[in-house]
Amino acid sequence: MDSTNSPIKPLSEIKTGDQVTLFSIKVGRELTSRLTSLGLTPGTVIEVLQNFGRGPLIVNVRGTHVALGRREAARLLVQGVELQ
Repeated sequence: MDSTNSPIKPLSEIKTGDQVTLFSIKVGRELTSRLTSLGLTPGTVIEVLQNFGRGPLIVNVRGTHVALGRREAARLLVQGVELQ
């Protein structure tokens, strides 16, 4: 799939099992620093391991499982998924 033409969506809307690429981070400087230290930088491939639609999301980033709060995940913009 050509990710340059893929829609940009919040990570919180991505289904379990999907892989996406981080496009941008829309949070404050302190949280951006924390997320980048966890490996969440633009261009990074993220695999959603768990997203039940409520509660935290579990993602695989660079071989590490990371739990993200729903509010944090809503501010991470990703692309690489097709709208269905």
